[in-house]
Amino acid sequence: MTGTGRVGVGVIGAGVISSQYLENMTAFPDLEVLFVADLDLDRARGQAEKYGVPAVGGVDELLAQPGIEIVVNLTMPSEHVAIARRALHAGKNVWTEKPFALDRESGRELLEEADRLGLRVACAPDTFLGAGIQTALRTISDGAIGRALTGLALMQSPGPESWHPSPEYLFQAGGGPLFDMGPYYLTALVQTFGPARKVTAAASTSRERRVIGSGPRQGVEFPVAVPTHHGALIEFGGGASAQVVFSFQSHRVRNGFVEISGEDGTIVFPDPNTFEGDCLLFGEIGDERVVPAVGSRATRGTGVLELAQAIRAGRPERAPGEQAFHVLDIMVAIAESAQKGESVGIESSFERTPGVPAEWDPARATL
Repeated sequence: MTGTGRVGVGVIGAGVISSQYLENMTAFPDLEVLFVADLDLDRARGQAEKYGVPAVGGVDELLAQPGIEIVVNLTMPSEHVAIARRALHAGKNVWTEKPFALDRESGRELLEEADRLGLRVACAPDTFLGAGIQTALRTISDGAIGRALTGLALMQSPGPESWHPSPEYLFQAGGGPLFDMGPYYLTALVQTFGPARKVTAAASTSRERRVIGSGPRQGVEFPVAVPTHHGALIEFGGGASAQVVFSFQSHRVRNGFVEISGEDGTIVFPDPNTFEGDCLLFGEIGDERVVPAVGSRATRGTGVLELAQAIRAGRPERAPGEQAFHVLDIMVAIAESAQKGESVGIESSFERTPGVPAEWDPARATL
């Protein structure tokens, strides 16, 4: 067990996603947000003032704060590992945005560094901790569909450049539909089936250049450096399998679809990029019912709170780096399989943590 009382938090990265994190974390009574750091100090200052955070500055200043126990790493994907390592070397635990890393080597080194230093690196997505997916997982665990055998996950859209004001990074290394959206769907699948063992994939790229469709930079062209469609068959250690599609080149939008079929029924999850939403349960022909979501409806930042409570209790966190690294391993294997035209084995593994109690309330002070 480390320390007592509320857990001090510092945020690195004051971009768009920081708003939801800061809104929630400043409302959770078990957390105390002490610092916002960003290369753009005006942006950091604006977020700090909006959410009542007492201090702003650079990364080094944040890491020097003795009261900060968890660094929330909201930087660009290419910076995730470097920032996380700096935080570990400063004696801080880390919550990092997805993806965990961009390659296996740096991700593995980050896990090893955290273990050597006796610190924790937990990772988004934390959407699976919400009422929606937790209800789906409890429903499967209760035997409603029998033994889970197969899965289907679909994320299809024309791409984010139509609405995103600065979408270029989503089409560079560490982006594309696989790395940008894959973690939500793959986390839901490994929470259901356990570790994967092999993938077989194909990929394509619809256009070499895209055009920003809205905002002040509307009409600006930019290059596409990664595939904009991946389809894969994933085989899991227990004999189950899942088919997945991650696409930024479909003119039919089908987001948030995860379906699990078992011996006795089929369950449709809510969108894995959300924290709530009811499930649909199908049994015999004509037997269809809604399973209402039960549990926490708090959004991004929930995983930081859960990590903080785990640190105080001396127990494993529920969104550990080992799980995020396994999801990274699957994504890298999908990319490799598509490039090589052959199946790729998955060497990493992880231990699934216990589910979130239905009565868990992030708004309740426990520390």
